[in-house]
Amino acid sequence: MAEIKAFRALRFCTEQAGNISELTCPPYDIISEEERLAFLEKNPHNIIRLELPRGEAPYVKARETLSEWLSQGILRRDTDPGLYLYEEEFEAYGETHRLKGFISLVRLEEFSAGVVLPHEETLSKAKADRFELMKATNCNFSQIYCLYMDEEHRTLARIDALSKDTPRYEFSDGTVTHRLWLVNDPVAIRAICEDFADRRLYIADGHHRYETALNYRNACRENGTANPAQDYVMMMLVDMQHPGLVVFPTHRLIRGLADFDSAALLERCRGQFDVRAMQRREDIEAVLSEQYAQGKKAFAFYDGGEGWHLLVLRELSVMAQLLPDKSAASQGLDVTVLHSLVLERMLGIDKENMAQQINLTYTRSLPQALASVQSGEAQCAFLLNPTRVEEIRDVAAAGEKMPQKSTYFYPKLITGLVMNQLAD
Repeated sequence: MAEIKAFRALRFCTEQAGNISELTCPPYDIISEEERLAFLEKNPHNIIRLELPRGEAPYVKARETLSEWLSQGILRRDTDPGLYLYEEEFEAYGETHRLKGFISLVRLEEFSAGVVLPHEETLSKAKADRFELMKATNCNFSQIYCLYMDEEHRTLARIDALSKDTPRYEFSDGTVTHRLWLVNDPVAIRAICEDFADRRLYIADGHHRYETALNYRNACRENGTANPAQDYVMMMLVDMQHPGLVVFPTHRLIRGLADFDSAALLERCRGQFDVRAMQRREDIEAVLSEQYAQGKKAFAFYDGGEGWHLLVLRELSVMAQLLPDKSAASQGLDVTVLHSLVLERMLGIDKENMAQQINLTYTRSLPQALASVQSGEAQCAFLLNPTRVEEIRDVAAAGEKMPQKSTYFYPKLITGLVMNQLAD
């Protein structure tokens, strides 16, 4: 079902541009202005100049910079098509993890075709920004992160065998060690591509960029500037059952609600949840992990002070009554339970409000969530467990989407190791 193929990646020529560790950056949407300037101070050729341009005409500037770097040999396109094996080594939950997949091109398919499946809602503003950048540069500067099912782990065995030698790149950004191998062998490439003949792909991260790639392809077809390369987009593909796969939760912060009353909210919650007062903030993660292991739908509620409250849903059947048109996969998500039962019904924060982040904001950091309440910036926080990978798969397979910020795959894929020029 999914059509993948090797490609001639655009890569930095380190002799001209500098050390690869100074040329890459995290995804554009998690970089502050201070961080952006720091990357450029370290090396003016950092990919951030293309991925997150600034100024009065940022997209024009990105196009001009790309043209300059190509003419100066700072960026060069590989001679032969290849697959790019990528590994991240990092610490999470007190353990060392290694996550390995490969970067290739994937043929764009409308979501309705059931080949590439989304799992989260997207925001229009982000898509408009990425569209203008793609229109100006005709390039993918970062890869979309996708998962695939492979019960026999056949493809993972192939890429493990192909990455036993010294990597082309290996460096640490201080948190994650990145490694990249290049595979040009046509036989190996063909075997991996054929593995995907009957597979679906599940977007883990990069929904905005995938939808943008579809919109850009369609726009080029309409205005007569289309070429076959625009039918594909660059992706990182990872086995859904890879032991190194890590998903973090994204916590919810409530702010600016008129007449907010914690005691009244907790009393209303008692109708559907077992509500238990807890004494120590330090226990939140451990208690939530215990509930997670038991398969319970549970949240921590914090409104300041030393203590907090544990909320555990008593009967999941209430979700079938509340959302009869949704699949069991969607009904059973922690974020669906929280959003539908508590945020919408009890606090009156509707979906439009959530989308605009008027009374609801997000953070991955538990300490930051607690500090936000303690400072008065937020009125309360709901601390969540991570979404399970199989839940993501099941919701996507049902043709449904999770609420925004339901998942946080860690770590993010680095930008700038390989790029995809949308030209033959």
